[in-house]
Amino acid sequence: MSISELKSKVAHLMSGENAEERAHHYLIEQGLKPVMRNFRCKLGELDLIMTDQDALVIVEVRYRKSDRFGSAMESITRTKQSRIIRATQIYLSSQKKDQAIRFDVIAISGNGKIEWIKNAF
Repeated sequence: MSISELKSKVAHLMSGENAEERAHHYLIEQGLKPVMRNFRCKLGELDLIMTDQDALVIVEVRYRKSDRFGSAMESITRTKQSRIIRATQIYLSSQKKDQAIRFDVIAISGNGKIEWIKNAF
């Protein structure tokens, strides 16, 4: 990997981390309570796990510098949704709670606009 490729990859990862941090703070301001960040398993990763009253909310955070290749929302394909659902099942298997689950998406565009889609899938 060249130096420029490495710099590009690091910048991309930093953008993702910054977007997750912004989404986390935004949702806390909206009244959600944090449970866990970046749950990882063999089947995938859950960006944010929060509660909204009695519901467990699994939040996928998507960032797009521009919509040139599709919006942040359009980047959540059926395959991505399936991975999130399977990772959620793994997460839930370690929990002893029985509560409603909701899948939300926070889409952040390059201009800083945050779009929160509840019950996205």
